[in-house]
Amino acid sequence: MRYLAKTAAVLLLLLAVVEAQRIDWSAKLYDPDANAKSEIAKAIKEAGERHRRVLLVFGGNWCPDCHVLNYRFHQEPAKSLVENNYIVVHVDIGEGEGKYVKNTDLADKYRIPLKKGVPAVAVLSEKGYLLYSQQNGEFEAARSLDPREIVRFLELWKPPKRI
Repeated sequence: MRYLAKTAAVLLLLLAVVEAQRIDWSAKLYDPDANAKSEIAKAIKEAGERHRRVLLVFGGNWCPDCHVLNYRFHQEPAKSLVENNYIVVHVDIGEGEGKYVKNTDLADKYRIPLKKGVPAVAVLSEKGYLLYSQQNGEFEAARSLDPREIVRFLELWKPPKRI
């Protein structure tokens, strides 16, 4: 039994290494020059027109878990859920001596506890109302999140079907 557990652990580690090689770690997900407030306003307008939710992802280009979460959003079945139900806005929180130095006013507005780490997620309605705010660092360890958990989250917060 112990042999099986060790073998399973090694296989999981190998799978994680292989998957990590597929992630573009140099991708600039978070534009440091973006005006996050206007990006969010634009996303809310588009969400209203397309009957979508707005998915705010607070993080930084320096954050490995932010890249992993973005990678997961681009893998099926999460990819279809994101494309058909959400407008994603990456909100750059910067990095400095005070740790998070940008868009902290937006983190406060959307009740994102940056002290718990990033990536941190909020979901807005198509009218811009806050529907969900991550409170316990649920996505902060995206590397160890089961992709099915991400899919369940996306299913839970997608907009209701129109009748």
